[in-house]
Amino acid sequence: MQKPANSTTKGLPGAGVLPRRSRGLLIDAWRRLLLSWNGRLGLAVVTLIVLVAVVTPLVDRYDPHIDSNLAITRQAPSWQHPFGTDRLGRDVFRRIMHGTRISLAVGLLVVTLTSLVGIIIGLLAGYIGGVLDTLIMRLMDVLLAFPSILLAIAIVAVRGPGLDNTMLAVSIVGIPGAARLVRSMVLSLRERDFVEAARMVGVPQTRVMFRHVLPNSISPIIVQATLGVGGAILFAAALGFLGLGAQPPAPEWGAMISDGIPFLTTSPHLVFFPGVAIMISVLGFNLLGDGLRDALDPQTAL
Repeated sequence: MQKPANSTTKGLPGAGVLPRRSRGLLIDAWRRLLLSWNGRLGLAVVTLIVLVAVVTPLVDRYDPHIDSNLAITRQAPSWQHPFGTDRLGRDVFRRIMHGTRISLAVGLLVVTLTSLVGIIIGLLAGYIGGVLDTLIMRLMDVLLAFPSILLAIAIVAVRGPGLDNTMLAVSIVGIPGAARLVRSMVLSLRERDFVEAARMVGVPQTRVMFRHVLPNSISPIIVQATLGVGGAILFAAALGFLGLGAQPPAPEWGAMISDGIPFLTTSPHLVFFPGVAIMISVLGFNLLGDGLRDALDPQTAL
């Protein structure tokens, strides 16, 4: 009796085995991120920062305008005040916890604005080219010619101190870097075969830019944005330290360091703990950015 045709291949390697379902690029990138030491540590730190920023206002109603107790000024760390108290008797730990929301909001809003403007400028300059590319890039070169911190200080000085103006200044400072990154990616992609094929079949230019070129440039943009959050937090803290950022009595980390500088020798905890908060936040986003860079790199795909 003749065997069925499919039974003759039963013993062959791979016969009768269903092909493994593709997990998708995002799932593979997520798995590589979790396999990376930098990625895991950065993700844990950033998750903790986000949880602190979200949960703290819910469990502890805080009004910085009435938070003072002159009877316990500049006390050293204790069980009652883990990070000590400042010159007005305010609990440093409590202020740092509430300051997390300010720093995280600054970082996210600045990176969002910087990325959106940088993507549009870089996409137009790189894809259209010609005179428009020359004009845009020369303007970016002019902005890059100024030291970043000095340019941010000048912008805030013109518009006046405050958190909103700080975010605007830090965003303007970061736009040239984002635009140059997107432009470099677009220049390398606009002559690729899939872009040429889209043009040949009559796909509109705007659709080619936003549906074909931009999605293939998104990986380095995500990495740059993640790293930019840490940089924005550091920049905002620097402006706050100079008195140009969030104004007292807002619990902003840079302003807290500036407030504790006169008492550095006698009450070092006023400077140490806000500085550690800034360091951990920036380090967490930098580690997460490094992990994302490795996870989104096609050469590391498994």
